[in-house]
Amino acid sequence: MRPEHEHAQGHPLFAASLPFDRLELEVLDRVPNLGAPVVLLDGGEGTAALAERQLRGLGYRSVSVLGGGIAAWSEAGYELFRDVNAPSKAFGELVACRLGVPFIAPDRLHALVTAGGDVAVVDVRPLEEYATINIPMSRNAPGVEVVLRAPEAAPAAETLLVLNCAGRTRSIIATQSLRNVGIANRVAALENGTIGWKLAGLELGTGAAARVPAPRARSACTAAAARSLADRAGVRRTSLALVEDGPRQNGPGTDRTSYYFDVRDQDEYVAGHAIGPRWAPGGQLVQETDFYAPVRGAEIVLVDDDGTRANVTGSWLAQMGWDVAVVDDALQGPLGTGPWRARPARAPVAPAVPAGTCAGLLADVTARVVEVGPLAGYREGHLPGSAWGLRGDLALSADSLLGEGVRRLVLVSDDPAVAGWARASLPEAWADRTVVLEGGKAAWAKAGRPLEVGTGEQLSGPDAYRRPYEGTSVDTSTMQGYIDWELGLVAQLDRDGTHNFWVVEP
Repeated sequence: MRPEHEHAQGHPLFAASLPFDRLELEVLDRVPNLGAPVVLLDGGEGTAALAERQLRGLGYRSVSVLGGGIAAWSEAGYELFRDVNAPSKAFGELVACRLGVPFIAPDRLHALVTAGGDVAVVDVRPLEEYATINIPMSRNAPGVEVVLRAPEAAPAAETLLVLNCAGRTRSIIATQSLRNVGIANRVAALENGTIGWKLAGLELGTGAAARVPAPRARSACTAAAARSLADRAGVRRTSLALVEDGPRQNGPGTDRTSYYFDVRDQDEYVAGHAIGPRWAPGGQLVQETDFYAPVRGAEIVLVDDDGTRANVTGSWLAQMGWDVAVVDDALQGPLGTGPWRARPARAPVAPAVPAGTCAGLLADVTARVVEVGPLAGYREGHLPGSAWGLRGDLALSADSLLGEGVRRLVLVSDDPAVAGWARASLPEAWADRTVVLEGGKAAWAKAGRPLEVGTGEQLSGPDAYRRPYEGTSVDTSTMQGYIDWELGLVAQLDRDGTHNFWVVEP
């Protein structure tokens, strides 16, 4: 339940980050079965107990709190894993170690390209991430898309195909995926990705949007190899008839959790998808299992159009310990269109004040206006004179945070529901004198009221965790520390002893 920034400093291997501030916005999608056993972890300050009350109110039947929080876990002698997406990153390193995934050093790749060598560089991160920072000569084919698009990226079998991500994991998985389906080309992962490129003193690009095009024709051989790979990994087969109403195990009275994902490219999903599945691009699903499918060992049902991407994705998820099934009759049933939409919990009704009244309260010394929600959004624009704080901190320490003499609290957020949930977690004495800004910040702006940009007043510590590979301004020692951490994950898995990962031989 801690903010992502705190979670990244250390957590149990399979502890998924779901900050208390976002609990009701995400939990119904991330833990879709109300009977799933849920253990809540915090820093010992009491946020987990607040979250337990909220989850029981939403209908979750098996909720408990880890006594003593993260400190108790550590004092008991158990491993703490740093950063985010630790299970997937550790698994990627295990794959590299067990299967001898080939790497190419940044300076070697740069020399090959400079000399006009027959090499194609493909960035396997999501397009938005690729556009932010990239290897200048690369093109983009996210995750398992590269399995379909490799013939377009490197039409000649003699071409060396180099795959990169920001660090190591996604390029390891993509490179081994191509090896597993028997691609004719030589393939290699760029050692340490854009971080390695930066550490080698080479120039990174920004703003690129060059994509490897979709294949002009699908390869039946690749599809067959992907299916064989999934079969060897223990992936089951299912049909639309069994899942047409969504995952069948998540209904009342059942304890079995099931997730349903469409792993194709986003444009394909938007144009037409089966009724029920959430869009989760295959590469990111493997990279962020703790986000998309945090219930360990749950069933994961995958769908795409010809099975190739679902089978490759499924093979990895099965090796990580999930119970995976692929829909074989793909998109033959009724189709929906448009983007996937989250399923937040219904926000409680909260007393609200319009923008004009809120403006008056900003000048009232007995009132405080506090924005809840992401700190980044507050810095981009907030009500003049308002402060920012974490919902849990307000619920646990409102008296000390808000100051002496404050008798009224106005909660503001981009999404009014966030403010409503924040009010619901306050102690009764504060909830009774707390209101929310009607319509949120959008209503304030629509009323012609100004917003301030900048740091403002921060009542809580940071919420978001800045990844060591975000941007080029990150200190190089921090980048190197991140790579060193990744390289040490296999040894840490051995010490931890809880993962149950296994690796299919090609």
